[in-house]
Amino acid sequence: MSSSSSIRRGIACGAAAGAFWGLVFLTPELVRDFTPGQLAAGRYLAYGLFAAVLIAPRLRRLLPRLGGREWWALTWLSLLGNTLYYVLLAQAVQLGGMAMTALVIGFLPVAVTLASRGGAGAVPLRPLAPSLLLGIAGIGCVGWQSLGAASAAGPAADLARPGALLGFACAVGALISWSVYAVANGRWLARRADLSAHDWSLLTGLATGAQALLLAVPAFLLTGSGAEAAAHTPEAWWSFIGVVTSVAILASIVGNAFWNRASRLLPSTMIGQMILFETLFALLYGFAWERRGPTLLEACAMVLVAASVLLSVRAHAPAGAAHAA
Repeated sequence: MSSSSSIRRGIACGAAAGAFWGLVFLTPELVRDFTPGQLAAGRYLAYGLFAAVLIAPRLRRLLPRLGGREWWALTWLSLLGNTLYYVLLAQAVQLGGMAMTALVIGFLPVAVTLASRGGAGAVPLRPLAPSLLLGIAGIGCVGWQSLGAASAAGPAADLARPGALLGFACAVGALISWSVYAVANGRWLARRADLSAHDWSLLTGLATGAQALLLAVPAFLLTGSGAEAAAHTPEAWWSFIGVVTSVAILASIVGNAFWNRASRLLPSTMIGQMILFETLFALLYGFAWERRGPTLLEACAMVLVAASVLLSVRAHAPAGAAHAA
């Protein structure tokens, strides 16, 4: 397979992963009566269950090929990319607000790209600079839009609130957590090329499901008062089960499988740019949910994100193949 063909297929897989991951942003709106911890526990319990069912026919063949190092890697990759990331993100939103959290997490593509510079297929920073700058500009548009909807006092007032500094620290922690996961996961996929990207995703699901069992205890039994727990009607619980199950299948299983395939096809410095698709699709789903079109700043952000990815493609394309890519 030619390099340009691999890049095209990798971009398609990255876009597909972003399309499925973007659905996660709708989950809190669909089941607003449940806490982020409950959503995380429910989603990852379902993820682990479905992963166990799907991988069961091949597990006997896979187990002899997995040693202690692989299981340890799957455990901490699951913690960084799923459990810890989501908990830190939710805590940052509760303590510091959506605007601050969005500004910090929005730098994921830049952080992953910079952290991946020493990986296989990486290109120097200078050719990537235009793509990174456009990505930062797009993130800035979204951040400015969020800040414009805040109070007249602006972000300074948000940072003055009690606990806002801790919220900022949690957002930075989430940023670091997922950046380390993206780079390390790509390297493990390259190291264990004998394992398919889909099997690696399902094995990650097993590890994440085991962690969700531990998270479920404080999330469902120690969160809130008895009156709050009783407020959930049977219909609300069925809706919760349906939402977290759908997200587990579409985002955690299908989306992660596409992401792992993209990680195997694309250079390490390019895979970070693919995270921008998650932001793009999250915006599109949000417009559909709110039944409105994008504002001027949101439209500019979408154009800048698309241009950032295209410039990244050109920077990674082999000589003479940039136009085709």
